[in-house]
Amino acid sequence: MDDMGKQTFHGSAGSAPALAAEDGAADASIDNAMQPIGVVLEIAGSGSQIALDLQRLNECMTDGDPSIALAGQVGSQVKIRVGNSWLLASVRNQKQDRRAGGGIVANIDFLGEGNEEKLTGRIHGFRRGVTRYPVPGALIYPATTADLRQIYASDGRSNIQIGTVYPTKDIRAGVYIDAMLGKHFALLGSTGTGKSTSAALILHRICDAAPDGHILMIDPHGEYSAAFRNTGLILDVSNLQMPYWLMNFEEHCEVLLSSSGNDLQTDQDVLAKCLLRARGKNRLAETMGKITVDSPIPYLLSDLTNEIQNEMGKLDKATNTAPYMRIKTKLDELKADPRYQFMFSGMLVGDTMADFLAKIFRMPSAGKPIAIIDVSGVPSDITSTVVAVLSRLVFDFAIWGREERTRPILLVCEEAHRYVPNEKNADGSSVGKILSRIAKEGRKYGISLGLITQRPSDLAEGVLSQCGTIISMRLNNERDQAFVKAAMPEGARGFLDSIPALRNRECIICGEGVAIPMRVSFDNLEEQKRPASEDPSFVDLWRQSGGEEERVHRIVQRWRSQGK
Repeated sequence: MDDMGKQTFHGSAGSAPALAAEDGAADASIDNAMQPIGVVLEIAGSGSQIALDLQRLNECMTDGDPSIALAGQVGSQVKIRVGNSWLLASVRNQKQDRRAGGGIVANIDFLGEGNEEKLTGRIHGFRRGVTRYPVPGALIYPATTADLRQIYASDGRSNIQIGTVYPTKDIRAGVYIDAMLGKHFALLGSTGTGKSTSAALILHRICDAAPDGHILMIDPHGEYSAAFRNTGLILDVSNLQMPYWLMNFEEHCEVLLSSSGNDLQTDQDVLAKCLLRARGKNRLAETMGKITVDSPIPYLLSDLTNEIQNEMGKLDKATNTAPYMRIKTKLDELKADPRYQFMFSGMLVGDTMADFLAKIFRMPSAGKPIAIIDVSGVPSDITSTVVAVLSRLVFDFAIWGREERTRPILLVCEEAHRYVPNEKNADGSSVGKILSRIAKEGRKYGISLGLITQRPSDLAEGVLSQCGTIISMRLNNERDQAFVKAAMPEGARGFLDSIPALRNRECIICGEGVAIPMRVSFDNLEEQKRPASEDPSFVDLWRQSGGEEERVHRIVQRWRSQGK
């Protein structure tokens, strides 16, 4: 800062609001709050440059108020007086001023503004955005815990409290449920940062706030069953009973066809013709008149096999018998393999569509607002198809229910990068298409999407940008950090620089669900509500001995019987 700037700054320090230090009555905290710590150098639209006084920063560091103690540091909040109001800003970075006199130059991002209480000088009536900018030379003050309490206070909308605002010890961090769910949300964080526990915490809080909610969670590792045993319906391959005929034509192709190139087109033509005829044999089809190959109408697997057999026997068929044999062989495999029984069982041919939807969407919720669908036992070659069917059912249900004003549904997808990969990893699967469509159009129909992933850079780019609220825990990978920064709103950039430095179970929340971006320490979750995602202790487990042979025999037994 130049000599003139320093003179202005120190000359004005004594005229800071109502300095009570003169009569010796004020304590250090009040003194520090009322003494400026810097001056505005340059103003730009979203952010500006300020100069900070190193001596004042050192004085603030010893303050009893943790917010004042961090004043001027990267990620902290400062305030600037503009007329009768206070402007709140976040410090993005710091560097030493090389000009005469030294000091520190920092960039700030404006967060919002509030009115000034005449008696105390505190902020009240805080709102996002800036209507009036300060002028260069305006003084900068530390934001106190009392200020932050006003800023982070709820504006009356229904919210869930998930933790404590950093650096304070007692200001609760609230997230507005309607704003968070109405425009989708993403929870990001590297493995080991406490992501699963934090996801469970958020979902528990939503369930507590809306005990008649409708939440569907896809759980690829079977972690969340333990967390929602009492409050949710747990479905896995043993009790899911998902009818195969709910699949549309594209999903049928994924499961039944494995050819490529010209062969794939031929196989698709054969399957389309035979599948439509098999669906047409149902009495439902007769009452409905015209049906398509996508219509969710029950059909017998044996009918589909017979249709393929009949077509294969025709003399005027357009191709040789190879496509028919490929599809028939695959169908026979699915029927015979016990791993596929949860979906391809002869018992699932009844018209159970309404019951199945009511069960997985929790309508009525019957005191269990969340359904956890554990797909860890689903054979890996059809896992993405099962997720595609469940996601598409949510979307189609919402579209066909527009007239009814159906209840909104929250679809939470763990390991989202597996299902909605970026262009480099895309395989054209139906699950990527439907989840991308839900991200883009779902909110019009009352569908909320919650994505949880440890590799945001592997996610489809458009999907993350559709998430209105981003909850980012520590990300160790530089590519992931850059990707998340690009998706975040402008005012949160200063917070984002601290993403690599977050501790476990700490996060940055920004977007629609919060008044302004904030750094939050998550609450502790009760033991019985935590997911089964604890890392095993190698040393403890390796110290134990005895019973290994019997254990190996039991594992082999389960392995051979495929969990039956």
